[in-house]
Amino acid sequence: MTFLEEPAPSAGQEKLYAEDLADDGYVWDLTRVWAHQPEMKEQLQRLFDATADAAGLTPRDKAMIVIAQAAAVGDSYCAVAWGKRLSDWSDPKTAIAALTADDEPFSEREQALATWARTVARSPGSSTPQDIQRLRDAGFKEPQIVALTIYAGLRTAFSSINSALGARPDTALADALDPRVRTAITWGRAPG
Repeated sequence: MTFLEEPAPSAGQEKLYAEDLADDGYVWDLTRVWAHQPEMKEQLQRLFDATADAAGLTPRDKAMIVIAQAAAVGDSYCAVAWGKRLSDWSDPKTAIAALTADDEPFSEREQALATWARTVARSPGSSTPQDIQRLRDAGFKEPQIVALTIYAGLRTAFSSINSALGARPDTALADALDPRVRTAITWGRAPG
């Protein structure tokens, strides 16, 4: 459970809970946070989708960004959720590599995205023209670079909000994760 009380019933809260129940059979802990401001959650999701689309990000690209920024800021929740997705799409070894910043198994594009996401999350003021050139070399145009930077920054803010308000990885989600991948996540709040 989060640090917050259960949100007051509302049409938005009921919709968010119903979506989780229909998709997963339980209400996610982070949904309990966002159900206090369901309209903001919807607006943020639209912004996530719009920036990812504008950047031309594939689902795997998004996973690389989210996992890299989650590891950089110590967000176990997004690391568990996206580590599971990446495991399902490829294999546990790939997810472990992403979680531990082992860029070797990844394409030039994926390496550039992960490195950039870590920079945006940890120390955006340390970015250099060479960092931007690496994204260009990976095939991104200037408008895409802006969009993917917005995406990475929003994902970092999302992680910060969830963590600050006590959201922790759901036990059911963590239990569905390959144990080897789960062991690679050594930061943030424990499932529960």
